Amino acid sequence: MVEYHPARVRALADSDPRLKLLWTEHSAFEERLEALNSYRYLTPHEEVERKKLQKLKLVRKDEMAAILARYRSAD
Repeated sequence: MVEYHPARVRALADSDPRLKLLWTEHSAFEERLEALNSYRYLTPHEEVERKKLQKLKLVRKDEMAAILARYRSAD
């Protein structure tokens, strides 16, 4: 799996709207997850939300990695 580097993503995001959208969503999911993880206990609804956000965040990360791999192979 190709790793993504936040600095590289930010640099390329200006020229790639899809990458910019993925980065924005990934960051928003991360912020919400941090908030949920700061709670001592989660309600069942919050547990479901947390799991859903983790999966969505991973999908975004995988998509960003694929885009970055294409850029890397073009270099």
